[in-house]
Amino acid sequence: MANAYTPDEVVDSIDAFRVLLGQTMPEGTQLQFESAAVGRVESLTPDERMDYVRKFMTFYHLDPRLVALALKPELIEVVTRILGAEPEVYQDMALLKPPGIGREKPWHQDHAYFNLPMGTPVVGVWIALDAAYLENGCMCFLPGGHREGPLPHFNRRDWQICDADVMKKGTKVAAPLPAGGALIFDGLTPHGTPSNRSGARRRALQFHYIPKGTLRISLEERMELFGAEGKNATC
Repeated sequence: MANAYTPDEVVDSIDAFRVLLGQTMPEGTQLQFESAAVGRVESLTPDERMDYVRKFMTFYHLDPRLVALALKPELIEVVTRILGAEPEVYQDMALLKPPGIGREKPWHQDHAYFNLPMGTPVVGVWIALDAAYLENGCMCFLPGGHREGPLPHFNRRDWQICDADVMKKGTKVAAPLPAGGALIFDGLTPHGTPSNRSGARRRALQFHYIPKGTLRISLEERMELFGAEGKNATC
């Protein structure tokens, strides 16, 4: 969806981040900086902080502009059709891969991070707030990979699918997007993003939706599905 959001909605979302980064975050939110920010965070302005943030989670409810983005009627209509049920926002995340220092996100399945029963439909929506292309870290997918079900994940550079396992699989496809574009994909689709070594920002929002009222499982149950550590597997 190349024009899922208007330029005004994109600008409002970026401004919402700027406002939130200038505040003390309430309990429950998560803010992670790139390593280059060590020792500098406190002296940075909100606008400067944006170029050092790696990941920002559990925050969209703090600004009505971001709530409107996540609950946009046209998007919710599509997500409802895919899920076959009324959706709820299960997770919200900003991925602000900064210019020059934004690290890679290794290949993974989003479902591997969620304490949800296997068989739960999960719809990921990834929204580009800047033009995203391969050089600045656009999304890359293994098309059709969701059909393989849960894949073993390992604690290496991240919680990830083994690089060697990814190399054995089919063709990888980059998915560049203009600002305001959105990707909609299954929670079991393997994907990742390369490092941003360009001078351009690559800010993005991601929401995950599940059927409203879905039960949760324990971490141990999730590891039985996705955790390869301790199962005589190597990476």
